[in-house]
Amino acid sequence: MEKILTLLKLGVSYLHRYRRRYGFLFSALVFCFAVVTFITSSKDGMHENVYYSAQSHYAGDLVAVGYNKQIEITHHISSDEISAILEAVKESKINPSHIVFRTFYGNTGAVYFNGNAITQKYIIGCDWENEKHIFSKMSFSSPLEYPLSDDGIIISSPVAEQLNAKEGDIVILEIENTHSQKNTGTFIIKGIVQDNSIFGYFKAYISRVSLNRLLLFNDNDCSTIGFFFENHSDAEEKRVRLYSLLKERMQTGPLVYDREGMENEINKEWTEEGARIFLYTMQVYLSEITNLMEAMDIMTYLLYGMMLVIILVSAAVTYRLILHERAKEMGVMRSIGFSGSDLIAVLWTEVTILGFFSIAAGFILSVLFSAGASFISFSWFPSFDIFLKNGKLTAVYLPATVIVNIILTILVLGAAVILPSLRASKKNLPSLLSGEPL
Repeated sequence: MEKILTLLKLGVSYLHRYRRRYGFLFSALVFCFAVVTFITSSKDGMHENVYYSAQSHYAGDLVAVGYNKQIEITHHISSDEISAILEAVKESKINPSHIVFRTFYGNTGAVYFNGNAITQKYIIGCDWENEKHIFSKMSFSSPLEYPLSDDGIIISSPVAEQLNAKEGDIVILEIENTHSQKNTGTFIIKGIVQDNSIFGYFKAYISRVSLNRLLLFNDNDCSTIGFFFENHSDAEEKRVRLYSLLKERMQTGPLVYDREGMENEINKEWTEEGARIFLYTMQVYLSEITNLMEAMDIMTYLLYGMMLVIILVSAAVTYRLILHERAKEMGVMRSIGFSGSDLIAVLWTEVTILGFFSIAAGFILSVLFSAGASFISFSWFPSFDIFLKNGKLTAVYLPATVIVNIILTILVLGAAVILPSLRASKKNLPSLLSGEPL
């Protein structure tokens, strides 16, 4: 034990003595680890922001959607069908942490204010109290004041700016009901969402009861039922389990795995009365965006690889120079009784301590990089808001990703120093004392 402590003290002492030589390697390690961590954390942040944007929009990790081609408003699930779905959910034991009911109306809805009108891509009927956990993650011009009534409406900030409307103003919402007739309602603006993404730009929220009545649905009907899970990674397995029960009890569409498959199935003709229920996970809705993310991942991995190569080259060159300068010193250590394994222990102690402080400093620098990136505007990039949180690029430091970064950095550093240190430990004493290159 005493010998181990002695070798550790020597390692620390030599690291301090040769700190100027190790300075370049330290700087390279800090910068490269910071870049690697910044890249991976930003990528994880973009993935998470996309997922949670979609989760908020579609209201669930797993969503049951009803399509009824017998009526004009095709997105519809009756109260009887809702009961059957919930019974299947209970029996399947998928155990959602939260269940959300929504009515969707799209494309032809319009909001009027002071003679101006803006068409809304999505009109969403929701249960205000039941969706507090969703609205709490959104950014509003001012905090929402609960309880929200059936005459309240939430619109996006771009729409509010174009209409020159503010909270408290009364707007008119126009839609077409199930008989293709124009129907209107007056609503008070209760909230303005700061959302420029493709999901939120032209979207308005009202109560589900209000939208159902405008559409001439029954009060308890809906378009979708969303299921939230504590762990959304197993949503696909739960979808399969629920589907196996639903298909025996009601009309269901087949499981699809991307938007193309989803659209193909929806566009098929069927004559059954009532709704056909489809089950979608966020991966189905996001399949096209996922392809874009995969292309971005390739660029990420290329930069990642470049940084690791820089670490390898920097460590190899710097370490060889340091060992060359210390050849005589190591010869003296061997002559006074230190073995080759003792030399390796001292050398690896130096590198290990250096690596530890480099990784710590690199992580702090990556946090500073992320903070700086959050102030960069991406307004010039069309539809890039979907990857942002509150309009900012955010980093997510997943423990697994950070650990992988640390392990790879240590492995690359180790690969650069292990062979030179082994050669130095096995060099014969006369060669070391003469300063012969290692």
